[in-house]
Amino acid sequence: MSEKVPMTPGCQVWMKEQVRRLKNVERPAVAKDIEIARGHGDLSENADYDAAKERQGLIEARIRNFETKLALADVIDPTALSGDRVMFGATVKIENVETGEIKTYTIVGEDEADIKKGRLYVKAPLARALIGKYVGDETSMKGKEYEILEVQWLEVPPRTDNISV
Repeated sequence: MSEKVPMTPGCQVWMKEQVRRLKNVERPAVAKDIEIARGHGDLSENADYDAAKERQGLIEARIRNFETKLALADVIDPTALSGDRVMFGATVKIENVETGEIKTYTIVGEDEADIKKGRLYVKAPLARALIGKYVGDETSMKGKEYEILEVQWLEVPPRTDNISV
């Protein structure tokens, strides 16, 4: 992974908090679990030890993943942008031309995407179909035609969940 990782300031805050929590809470807890499991004797048939070591590996991998993404972060603040062209960070109101159904999506990075919250991953097919278009343009995806009704530049709140390992 050497290309820039686009994210909003809210995602950067959330990701830093995840690294802090993994290092200061999860890592010490699993180290204690390993120590307790070692006290149970023979490690070759110790399921608690195996599970704790596997969890330790997952925690370390998650920390490395987040730290790499933070090092490569291209933090884009939507509130500092303007205009009626769809780009990363835009909140876009679109209408299905055939059904009249209106939906609103915010185009965000991979770690903050959540379709249920209207957060669309920048590399998702619909986001790719919208990027570069302007208010009033139409675009199609999977045989459906969409008209771009509005482009706004709003703050994207950080995620509030914790990654479980």
